[in-house]
Amino acid sequence: MANCQEQRAAVKFCFLLGKSAAETVVMVKKAYGDAALSKTRVYEWFSRFKNKEMSIEDQHRSGRPSTSRTDENVKKINALVREDRRRTIDQICEMSGISWSPVQRILSEDLHMRRVAVTLVYWCKNFEK
Repeated sequence: MANCQEQRAAVKFCFLLGKSAAETVVMVKKAYGDAALSKTRVYEWFSRFKNKEMSIEDQHRSGRPSTSRTDENVKKINALVREDRRRTIDQICEMSGISWSPVQRILSEDLHMRRVAVTLVYWCKNFEK
């Protein structure tokens, strides 16, 4: 699938050349096929460019901040795993009071652990004991 930002740049290029939105839709569809931006998206980007918003970056969206992947929770989960490496994610969830998905992400992304057989271990070769 073609990069959306690449397609936005192509739409901006057509806009700057003075092409219409309809002409740009046809050109984008021809260039990118099934992965092309929809007609609605092309018209939205044309509207932005007409309003002098020339950036092709997504606008910042406020999102709900993560409340479970904090340093404190990472330390808590790390301690629980080191205490007994045979604990399941469900057991860690019960003990920590954190839901399953954030616990799994903390284990894999923050602590760089994965399950091998029954024990959680570090991915890297330098295994801490």
